[in-house]
Amino acid sequence: MAVEVKDVPGAKRYEARAPGRSEVAGVAEYIRTAELVAFVHTEVSPAYEGQGVGAALARAALDEARAANLRVLAVCPFIAGWIARHPDYQDLVYQSRSRVTD
Repeated sequence: MAVEVKDVPGAKRYEARAPGRSEVAGVAEYIRTAELVAFVHTEVSPAYEGQGVGAALARAALDEARAANLRVLAVCPFIAGWIARHPDYQDLVYQSRSRVTD
């Protein structure tokens, strides 16, 4: 199914809608800083499950993160799993730098 995904910064989420439909089919909620976007929750309406809405949300959100040169922290299990299954997006994943002190 074709899905339109749009960033709604005021709501801090991406929204997916079926073309010509007003209801939200799914959302990917985030927290964004100047260098990082943390995806904290993804949800697809039961009426749209299994139709590629979640994948469309993940792809659009991650493509925008890449275009904005942001690192991604995938707190949400869905986004984390999607990235794990798509190696071409793994370069976006935030890697914490631990410091070793004496």
